[in-house]
Amino acid sequence: MFMFLRLLEGSGVRLCALALVAATGLSAGARAEETHAIAMHGKPAMPADFTHMPYANPDARKGGRLTWGILGTFDSLNPFIVKGLAVQPVRNYVVESLLARGQDEAFTLYGLLARSVETDDDRTFVTFRLDPRARFSDGKPVLAEDVLFSWQLLRDHGRPNHRQYYAKVAKAESPDPLTVRFDLTGANDRELPLILGLMPILPKHAVDVATFEETTLTAPVGSGPYRVTAVKPGASVTLTRNPDFWGGDLAINRGLYNFDEIRLDYFREANGQFEAFKRGLYDFRVENEPLRWHDGYDFPAARSGEVIRDTIKPGVPQPSEFLVFNTRRPIFADIRVRKALTLLFDFELVNRNYFFGLYSRVAGYFAGSELSAYGRPADARERGLLKPFAAQIPPEIMDGSYRLPVTDGAGRDRTTLRAALELLSEAGYDLDGTVLRNRVTKAPFTFEIMVTTRDQERIALAFQRDLRRAGIEPTVRSVDPVQFDQRRLAYEFDMIQNRWDQSLSPGNEQYFYWGSAAADNPGTRNYMGARDPAIDAMIGALLEAREHTDFVSAVRALDRALIAGFYTIPLFNVSEQWIARWNRIERPKATSLSGYLPETWWAKGQPQAHQAK
Repeated sequence: MFMFLRLLEGSGVRLCALALVAATGLSAGARAEETHAIAMHGKPAMPADFTHMPYANPDARKGGRLTWGILGTFDSLNPFIVKGLAVQPVRNYVVESLLARGQDEAFTLYGLLARSVETDDDRTFVTFRLDPRARFSDGKPVLAEDVLFSWQLLRDHGRPNHRQYYAKVAKAESPDPLTVRFDLTGANDRELPLILGLMPILPKHAVDVATFEETTLTAPVGSGPYRVTAVKPGASVTLTRNPDFWGGDLAINRGLYNFDEIRLDYFREANGQFEAFKRGLYDFRVENEPLRWHDGYDFPAARSGEVIRDTIKPGVPQPSEFLVFNTRRPIFADIRVRKALTLLFDFELVNRNYFFGLYSRVAGYFAGSELSAYGRPADARERGLLKPFAAQIPPEIMDGSYRLPVTDGAGRDRTTLRAALELLSEAGYDLDGTVLRNRVTKAPFTFEIMVTTRDQERIALAFQRDLRRAGIEPTVRSVDPVQFDQRRLAYEFDMIQNRWDQSLSPGNEQYFYWGSAAADNPGTRNYMGARDPAIDAMIGALLEAREHTDFVSAVRALDRALIAGFYTIPLFNVSEQWIARWNRIERPKATSLSGYLPETWWAKGQPQAHQAK
C-alpha cells in the first residue's frame, strides 16, 4: 500500500494519493503493520515463528487433576459483572480473549483468538483478524459478530472497568466475518488497543443480554481449554478439559493447561483451609502468612519431602499490604489525621514479633521496581508533570528525602507519638485525660478496623495498642471472607487491610484503583475514595507516554501524588512468593517474570512428546 502511494506521488498525482490515504482511514504519518503481537512500549520479545514461551515446558505430561484450595465462597460463574462472588478462573480457563499476555514481558500480547493485530503509530485504530480455526466449546466458530457483541455487552452491562474502557471506542465494525476494526479516534489512549486485545470474547448465540447482569450457576460457553462440568454451590467447581479445544497447538498455549481436570474447592475459614492442605485434600497453596511459612510446615508430609516449598522471586513490583483509610468517612477526611495515624503504626515491632524480620517497608505502590518514587529525587520530567499541583506535593516527597517513621521496636516511641498528637491537635482533637476527643463535639476518636484473616487481626490488634497510646480507641471486627468482600466492594468500612498488585506496565487499571471517577462507583478498587486531579492527570500522562523514559517518569509522578495523599498506612512489602505444593505436582524450572503460573504445571509422571489438544 505505502509503496503504491510513493509511486503515485512520484507520478505527480499527489492528490490521488492523499485521497487514497483518507479512504483507508490512515493518516499520512501513521504506518500500520499487521503483526503477531503488540507491546505497550518497544517491540515484542518473541518472534513471529516462536514455538513456545520460555517459562512453559512444551513436553509437559498431559493428564491428571489439579485441585485448588480457595478461601471464600461463590454464587456465580460470571466474573464479568459486579453482582455476586464469581469463580475467577472461569476468565482464562473457560473464556478466552483476542490476545494473551506474554508473562516474561512488562505488557506484551500475543495472538490467541486473533491470529494478528494491526494498529498505527498513533494508535487511532486497532484491527484484529481472527483465527479461522477458533471454536467455542459447543463447536460453533468464533466470528467477528461475537467480538462486536462482547464489546457492546461489556460496555453496557459489564464491570465498571469494562464500561469505562470500552466506551472509549468511537466505532466498531467488521469488514468481513473474521475481521474486527475498532476506531479509537479521540480516545488519546495508547493502551486501548491492548485492553481491547484482552477483552473476553463471549458467544452471541449463547448469552442472554436481558439476564447477563444477574448471578448464575449455569455453565458458560467459552472457547478456552476447559468447560465447567460440575458445580456444588458455594463449595466446589470442576473444570474438565475440552477434548475438542481448538487452540491446544498454538505457540502461546504449548506447555500450558496440562491437567485433564481442574477442581476448585472453597473453604470459608483459613485454618480449616490449611488443615485440608496438610491432609492432601488440595495440591498447592500460596502462603501469605510469615508465621505459618516460618514454623507451620513442620508436619510429616513436609518433613518427608512429600510437600515441597518453593520460594520464587518475581520481577514485577513487590506486592504491598496497606491499611486503607476510607476517606468517605468524615473522621478520615482530614489529611492531618491520616498523617498522624501513619506515624503511630510501629512497623519495627510488628515485623520482629510477627513476621520474623521477613518483610521490608516502602511508601508508595510500586516497591522494588524502577517505577517507585520512594527514596528517589524527581527528575525534570516528573517536576514538569507535577508543576500544576506543586502546592499539594511536599518538598520532601519531591526530592526523595521523605521516609516512613522508624521506631526502636519497643512499642513506646515518644517522638512519633508527640508528632502524631501535634497533627491531631491541628485537626481539632485534644487529649481529655486518656481519651482523644473532638474539640467541638467532645466525641471520642474511634473507628472500626475490619479484618478477615488471622494475620490481619494480629496487625489490627497491634495497631490498636499503638493507637491507644494517643487516646484513640478503635474496634477490631473480624468477619468471614464473604462478608469482607461484600463490604469492601460497597465501601462499607472505616479501615481495612488491602493489597494492590502492580505490573511493570501500569495503565488504565490505575483509574480503576484510584481515579476520581471510580471513587463512588461500587465494585472498583478505589477503596480509599481518592478524588485528586493530580492523580487523574498523572494516570493520563502515563497512558500518553510513548518512550519508556517518559513512561517511568509519569508512573513515578503518580506514585508521588499517591504518597502525598496519605490514603493508606504502608504495612509491608513482599519480595518473594511462597508456594507449597504436594510433590505429585511438577512445575517448569524456568520462572516467568510474573512469578508462579499454575497453568504451566503438570501431574508427576514421565514427560511425553508434545501433543495438540
